[in-house]
Amino acid sequence: MWLSVEKLVNEIKQDKPDPAAAKALQEGLGGQFGEMRTLMQYQFQNFNFRGDAKPFRDVVRAVGTEEIGHVELISTTINMLLDGSSTSSSTKAVDPDSLPLADALDGNGNIHHFLVAAQSSRPVDAAGNPWSALYVYDSGNLVLNLFYNLMLEATGRLQKCRLYEMSKNKTFRSTVSYLIVRDLAHEKVFAKALEVLGVNWGKVLPVPKVDTDKMPEVKALEKKNLHNQQWTFSKESQLGQIFKGESPFGDGEIETMDGLPDGFDVPVLPDREEEFAPGLDKDLKSKAQEIAGITRQQRAAQ
Repeated sequence: MWLSVEKLVNEIKQDKPDPAAAKALQEGLGGQFGEMRTLMQYQFQNFNFRGDAKPFRDVVRAVGTEEIGHVELISTTINMLLDGSSTSSSTKAVDPDSLPLADALDGNGNIHHFLVAAQSSRPVDAAGNPWSALYVYDSGNLVLNLFYNLMLEATGRLQKCRLYEMSKNKTFRSTVSYLIVRDLAHEKVFAKALEVLGVNWGKVLPVPKVDTDKMPEVKALEKKNLHNQQWTFSKESQLGQIFKGESPFGDGEIETMDGLPDGFDVPVLPDREEEFAPGLDKDLKSKAQEIAGITRQQRAAQ
């Protein structure tokens, strides 16, 4: 089971709304090589793992658990890129005849972000195609699964590097840069696991060398060694028996980190009257605020 700590794994920088960037970032969420794919692929490999080889199961379990936070991070980023992008940025009631949602028709974004999701993320790719379970690979064979996972992380990182080149929006780039670095770390996790098994993965599957030296946000995260670290997300993980020593890519020492990162506060999206979201009337809103107040008092007392 999992425990939600109500924190984001990385800080999202504030910038102006950008529906076009939100549309592009949907590929990193619901695309064939996006975060929903990695989450589901690694978790099903974890659920279906056979044999007494706990350190290798902990490899896919740790990365798969981190991917839950990546889905949350990228979804929240899309929400921040969309929120307030309607013609009226007011959170108060607006005149429908002023066409506050007219910008949804300008062709730059995904109309479903406005029409279906009230300026929020969707489980789809950049073209609006729904995420598919057919993306998930789990052969039951450990070596094949690790090879496929390495390829998945390498392709996902390649696509995020392309996303980086599409927009300078700080909200967009803060998350894309973080995921570029974490995808590299995950490449190393699966490459190291193959090395421990005696598989010469570099000759069979040479990972493309994607140069990120000119991406300052990426370099700043790498200075913290974030590209060489993997958290266990567990109290009894044996990940450290595999993920240790020299990086498989020859760029430093890799580290197994116990537990989970400290995280950052999750931003609260405001009401959007033009989207009828959350659509609470005066009485319902009063009850919701009353309950929230009680919850805050309970947390303060702990």
